[in-house]
Amino acid sequence: MSTRGDAVSNPADESDYATLRLDRTGQAEAFDAIGNRYDEAFPHKEGQVGAAAWLIGSLPAGSRVLDLGCGTGLPTARQLADAGLDVVGVDLSDRMVTLARGHVPTGAFHQADIADLRPGGPLDLGRFDGVAAFFSLLMLPRAEIPLALRTVRHLLRPGGLLALSMVEADVDDFSIPFIGTSIRVSGYLRDDLREVVETAGFEISDESSYTYAPAVADIQPEVQIFLHCRRTPDDS
Repeated sequence: MSTRGDAVSNPADESDYATLRLDRTGQAEAFDAIGNRYDEAFPHKEGQVGAAAWLIGSLPAGSRVLDLGCGTGLPTARQLADAGLDVVGVDLSDRMVTLARGHVPTGAFHQADIADLRPGGPLDLGRFDGVAAFFSLLMLPRAEIPLALRTVRHLLRPGGLLALSMVEADVDDFSIPFIGTSIRVSGYLRDDLREVVETAGFEISDESSYTYAPAVADIQPEVQIFLHCRRTPDDS
């Protein structure tokens, strides 16, 4: 669930990445330390499984799908791969990438930051028919989230699909206790989230939400928002 990188120059449509100072201090280390305990803390992921099922049902077999912030590869990367999709995963945490490779041997997994995937960035993974971004943008400060969404749009082929989830919270780069360590998270109230997503060039076709209580004491119950989105045409 994590997405590292240094700001460098890139094309005009992502030029803000050239001036935005990226601070991932402690984020990767936290998820390296958490490892398999992440799946123990979040044992039931009905909303996530349902959103991935929407991608599976909407894409032809063999479609290329990116799991952005893939974590351990469970359940999403495995669910997508088992359905016959060509899965690529990216995560900031080396430990998470190692676990994902073990859980989903048919997938291709990379330790990288979403900023590395921007146009002209150091990691060129090509284009995708779909992207799953489950709680990965949660790890970014609000100033970067529109850039990250525009990067996702760039990665998608015309008409490509995005399954996105966030926790509903009016916070920006806010430190919280998390499975025995701490991370920094950002969030939006749902109307604000919809505006940010649509402004980045996506049409939202469906929205659902779940009240979720993790299985560990140091994480409070949360409202999870899931959006089904489609990349709008370039001239929209």
